[in-house]
Amino acid sequence: MNLLLDEIARATTRLAEAGVASPRADAEELAAAVHGVSRGELHTLPDSAFDARFWEGIARREAGEPLQHITGRAFFRYLELSVGPGVFVPRPETEVVAGWAIDTLREMDVADPVVVDLGTGSGAIALSIAQEVPQARVHAVELDADAHRWASRNIENLDERGQVTLHHTDFAQALPELNGLVDLVVSNPPYIPMSEWEYVPRDVRDHDPAAALWGGGDDGLDAVRVVERTARRLLRPGGFVAVEHSDLQGAPVYWIFAEENGWRDQRNRRDLTDRDRFVTARLTTE
Repeated sequence: MNLLLDEIARATTRLAEAGVASPRADAEELAAAVHGVSRGELHTLPDSAFDARFWEGIARREAGEPLQHITGRAFFRYLELSVGPGVFVPRPETEVVAGWAIDTLREMDVADPVVVDLGTGSGAIALSIAQEVPQARVHAVELDADAHRWASRNIENLDERGQVTLHHTDFAQALPELNGLVDLVVSNPPYIPMSEWEYVPRDVRDHDPAAALWGGGDDGLDAVRVVERTARRLLRPGGFVAVEHSDLQGAPVYWIFAEENGWRDQRNRRDLTDRDRFVTARLTTE
């Protein structure tokens, strides 16, 4: 075992004792970021290349700081996003939501589909759609000033074809010029009830922005209700919506997209752990 791998093993023990959920993966990712290599290349580094800043990162992670804030990057589908304090760190569960949106757009008989991402945060969903559906025109909406800056940075760095337009506004008032013209609306809105504060992991509640976590209302779903109304306004007849929620909110979110409001084909969809994760619906063509 070389020096770096030995240090990673020691760091893994420290992180495990601190309660980090994925200690080995986090130690390897921190080592890779500090040394400028991939995790698969860690074993190739000579002992002389060891950088003691690795232990600074381990101490920060041990204290509860999110891994992505320390490395400054988050991986989402085929993207490497810049992230840090002030923006929600995209989760693997949301990759399934983005994947459904991408598959749906590819199946549409529309030459240049128009997409709206409400609450874009880092820009993860919007940029994934732009990268994987080259003909799509994507409008990313973000009200929070800090998150907007992160999204702007990622769009500038990753939107090679200029498909994504970033808008600094809220869900409810967003994009009136697109009323009735949008093919797909997608959103990962805040949805955690404040009553569940104590059950939220420390590194999430202490470091992710509050505006991206707490959804409002006794059930945490006020922001989802705003998404429903905005999607109903923006979508063309036959257009689709996809909204993420917690694994315990599938039924109430399903009923927010009620038939009396013009929704059809409502479905609860599951993530890779087979838990309810997002609701999709289609605006009636009548």
